[in-house]
Amino acid sequence: MLQTTFFFCYYIGKLVALNFIFSGMRHKLTYVLFFLIVACFSFHSVYAQEELASYIKQHYTKIERQIPMRDGVKLFTSIYIPKDESKKYPFLINRTPYTVAPYGEEFKTSLGPDSLFAKEGYIFVYQDVRGRWMSEGSFEDIRPHIANKKSKTAIDESSDTYDTIDWLLKNIPNNNGKAGIYGISYPGFYSTASLPGAHPALQAVSPQAPVTDWFRGDDFHHNGAFMLVDAFSFYSSFGVPRPKPITPDKATRVQTDIRDNYQFFLDLGPLKNVKKNYFGDSIRFWNQVTSHPDLDTFWRAREIVHHLKGVKPAVMVVGGNFDAEDQFGTYHTFKVLDSLSPKADNYFVVGPWFHGGWVRSDGSSFGDIVFNEPTSDYYQRNLELPFFNHYLKGKGSFDAAKVSIFVTGSNKWQHLDTWPPKEATSSRLYLQEGGKLSFNAPTAAESYDEYISDPNNPVPYQRGTNSRRSREYMIDDQRFASRRPDVMVYTTDVLQEDITLAGPLLAHLKVSTTGTDADYVVKLIDVYPADSPDPDPNPQNIVMSGYQMLLRGEVMRGKYRNSFEKPEPFVPGQLTEVNYALPDVAHTFKKGHKIMIQVQNSWFPLVDRNPQQFMDIFQADEGDFKKATQRIYHDAAHPSCLEIKVLAN
Repeated sequence: MLQTTFFFCYYIGKLVALNFIFSGMRHKLTYVLFFLIVACFSFHSVYAQEELASYIKQHYTKIERQIPMRDGVKLFTSIYIPKDESKKYPFLINRTPYTVAPYGEEFKTSLGPDSLFAKEGYIFVYQDVRGRWMSEGSFEDIRPHIANKKSKTAIDESSDTYDTIDWLLKNIPNNNGKAGIYGISYPGFYSTASLPGAHPALQAVSPQAPVTDWFRGDDFHHNGAFMLVDAFSFYSSFGVPRPKPITPDKATRVQTDIRDNYQFFLDLGPLKNVKKNYFGDSIRFWNQVTSHPDLDTFWRAREIVHHLKGVKPAVMVVGGNFDAEDQFGTYHTFKVLDSLSPKADNYFVVGPWFHGGWVRSDGSSFGDIVFNEPTSDYYQRNLELPFFNHYLKGKGSFDAAKVSIFVTGSNKWQHLDTWPPKEATSSRLYLQEGGKLSFNAPTAAESYDEYISDPNNPVPYQRGTNSRRSREYMIDDQRFASRRPDVMVYTTDVLQEDITLAGPLLAHLKVSTTGTDADYVVKLIDVYPADSPDPDPNPQNIVMSGYQMLLRGEVMRGKYRNSFEKPEPFVPGQLTEVNYALPDVAHTFKKGHKIMIQVQNSWFPLVDRNPQQFMDIFQADEGDFKKATQRIYHDAAHPSCLEIKVLAN
C-alpha cells in the first residue's frame, strides 16, 4: 500500500512539476513545491535503484569464469544467469576496459543497457577485455583488426568476441543460441569490433557513442588538433601500466591537483612537459600518440569502420548530439556501416544527450536548456529494449524508422528513412562585413576582419573556473567568448520564420596568417531573443535574454587543411582556403531567434595551444609560441561561409 501511494504521489508530482517548469513559475509557493517535488524525485530514484538491486539478487545467479581464447589467454568474465530455468535466454554482452566490478560475491545493482532489462530476462555477460583488470594478456588501445588472419592463434577484438560467444553457447545452460552486444564509448568500440567476421549466434549489436577514429574526430584529436584536457585526464588514470591482473582497489594513477584547468595547462607549458613532469615513460600509449603526430599507418590500422563490409547482425548505432567525447564516432560509424553493408538491418538513434546521457539522465534537459520531454525514457522503451527483444527473443515486431533523431529547438523526434534527410536542401551562411551573417553571398569588393591571436593568451573553451572539462560545454552560453577581441562574431538578422538544419556542416574559410600554422575553430550558435524568460526557479542566475547556445563547435589544425598525412605550412600573409567538416546537426532555430557563427584560433585547454609555427607541436619549446595576425576574408571574390542542410518545416 505504501509503495502504491508513493508512486501515485510521485507521478502526480511529476506532472505538476513539469507543468510548473514549462508554464513558468512565479509564485514563492512554487519554489517550495518545486523543491519538495525534486526531493520526491530523488527519493523515487533511490527507491527504484534499491528495488532493482534487490530484484537482481533474488532472481539471478552470478558466476565468474576465465574464458580461454584461441591463443590460450583467459579473459575474466562475470555472468548473471536467471534463476528461472523454465525458459531459455539470449546472452547480452558488454566487453569493457573499465572493469566488470564488483568482483566476487557482490552483485551489480543494474544489468544490461538500462534499468528495463533485468526484469526482461537475459543472461548478462560482462568481460574485462584482454590485458585489463582481471583478464590475462596484454592490452592495446583500439587494437587493430586483422582482416585476413594467417594463423589460428592470431587475435584481435573480433576474435576475442567470437571465442567468448562460442564458449558461452557451449558452457552456460538454458541459452537460446543467440547473443547481443552493446557498449558506450570505449565499450562502443568493442561492440563495433564484434561485427567483422561475427559469430553466427551474434544477432544484435548496439555501438553507443563508439570510439571510432582517434585522429580525426573522437576523444584525443579533432581534425589533427590534440584534445589536451581529455587526453591528460584519460591517461593519468587509464594509461597507468598493469604488471599483472588486478582489481580496481589495487590500481594506481598519476597524481595531479587541478583546480583551474585553464591556468594549470597554461602553467604546464609545452606538451613535452606532460611526459617530463607527470607521465615519464610509464604510459605507453601517450608515448605512441606523441610519436605519431600525423595520420599514418599507426592511426589507420585503428579505423575499425573500414572492416564493416557484409555485416550480418542487426545494428543500432546510438549517440548524443551534445556528446563531448565521441559525437564524431556516432555519425561516422552509422554512415560507413550503411554504405558498406546496405542490406543489413541498420538503425540510427540520436538524442539531445551528453556522453551516455540516454542512460545517465532522463534526457529532459541538459545544461541550461530544457527539451520538454524525458527523451531517454522514450528511447529506452520504444527503441532499445524492443530492438534487443525482437532480434534476440523474437518478441514483437521492430518497426522503427531507420533514423530516429531528436531535433532540438523544435524539441521533436523525427523519424526518417535516411541520414542526412533526403528532403534537406543545401544552403550557405555567408560571413559579411560588419559582423553580419546572411544566406546571400557578400558583394563587397574587399572585406576582411583582422585581429591578433596569442597562444599565450588563448580563448577559453568555457566560462568560469573549472577543475576539469565539463560535459555542458557542448551546449553552453558563448557570450564569454563573443566579447573577446580575438573571436570574430557574425550574426543574422532576427529570423522571421523557423529554420531547421539537419545534416553535415562544412566550413569554407578564406584566411591568412602571419605565422606558418594556425588552428581554426568554427562555432554554430543559436541566439535567444531579448524577451526570453529566465528559468524559474533560477538558482544559477541564468540570463536567457540574448543567450548564445552552442550547437556545434569544431577545430581544424591548419597545417592539415589539404592532407592529414602530409601537413603543409602556411605562406605568411598569403590568402588560403581552409575547408573542413563539423559534426552533423539537428536543430530548429525558432522565429525571433538569430543564427550566429564565431571564428577563433584557440579553444583552450580543450585543445592544446598551436605555436602558430609549422612544426611537430609535441616537440615545441616555450619560445616557439608566437603571436600572429589573422585575417578572415568575406568579400565577393573570397567568400567565407558555412555550408548547411536545411529541412523544410
